[in-house]
Amino acid sequence: MKAYSVSQVNAYIKGLMEDDPMLSLIAVKGELSNVKYHSSGHIYFTVKDSRAALSGVMFSSDALSLSFRLEEGQSVVVTGRIGVFERDGKYQIYARDISLTGAGALYEQFEKLKARLEEMGMFSEEYKLPIPSYVKKLGVVTAPTGAAVRDIIHVAKRRNPYIDILLYPAKVQGEGAAESIAEGIAVLGESDVDVIIIGRGGGSIEDLWAFNEEIVARSIFDCPKPVISGTGHETDFTIADFVADLRAATPSAAAEMAVFDFDIFDGRLTDYRRELISLMEERFRRLRRCAQEREETVRRLSPAAKMREKRLRLIGYEASVTDTMERRLKEAHLRLAVLSERLEGLSPLHSLNRGYAFVQDEKGRVLKDVGKVSKGDSLTISLKNGKVYADVTGKERNH
Repeated sequence: MKAYSVSQVNAYIKGLMEDDPMLSLIAVKGELSNVKYHSSGHIYFTVKDSRAALSGVMFSSDALSLSFRLEEGQSVVVTGRIGVFERDGKYQIYARDISLTGAGALYEQFEKLKARLEEMGMFSEEYKLPIPSYVKKLGVVTAPTGAAVRDIIHVAKRRNPYIDILLYPAKVQGEGAAESIAEGIAVLGESDVDVIIIGRGGGSIEDLWAFNEEIVARSIFDCPKPVISGTGHETDFTIADFVADLRAATPSAAAEMAVFDFDIFDGRLTDYRRELISLMEERFRRLRRCAQEREETVRRLSPAAKMREKRLRLIGYEASVTDTMERRLKEAHLRLAVLSERLEGLSPLHSLNRGYAFVQDEKGRVLKDVGKVSKGDSLTISLKNGKVYADVTGKERNH
């Protein structure tokens, strides 16, 4: 028996594989593992299922056409040829194209639509409508049964027992769901609701896919009423979340955002009422003070007031003059009394009261010198209580 070298055997097997038309272009479905990006741009990986594994490589020239990054656990379809790497005697798939399957394919479709709509400006803040602060009528687009609609109604009624809720029963999963949701948004958009909630409970990307359809995104963007998207759980994101005017983590959170708390609102009204009454009372007090001040000004500036003022001033002057005159009269009386006392002290009559006499000649002249009197002159002698008429019979000069 002829013996062959390892190289010959590997080359022979390689030739067999290259000559097999089935292996020259084949699609292999499985899950990725051992993904490695080489610095050269080549990608090395393993595609496997529950029972076997197949090594693979994608050269840099083919890797440029990939629209996503290969990651562990992705479900993919690898299209290429099966060949042998002679050096190691190892066969592998040389990939020309790799596409995602199942959730992976949907995610890739999601990213493409998201990028296209974002480029069109449908996610821009400038186009988003504000959510009214006080919603009186709430529109809801969701399935008529299930946890989502119950949660929305429960939260909305708890926050505001008086709110009106208009439900559009839409199909939210499966064939025709996207069209049903879009129609519900359009119908409620033409109604008298203040805001619209769209959403459903959580699920896989396949379950939520209706909210990733372009028809739903365009219906939200064109809706004249503000739309809140509350789809899935907190970690779930859909295209509807990005287009909507407001994104909520869950349907319950959407109801919290849409409906104001009536108890808080009522409390604020009470506070505003008290504040308004207080401000009005203070305003009335200021107006009354102002009116009183103006009334006082008018009273002060009126002719009657001026006459009263001048009359009061005249009365004051009169009282002052009277007081001054009485004071001066008292002072005059006092001076008069003093002068009277002085005059009385200088009066001859005062001397007469003390026993002295007042002598006058026939001509009424007061005699002070004995030399002025001659024998036989008639004299008048004034005493305290009368006069004595006498004739001079003699005289004598003191030495």
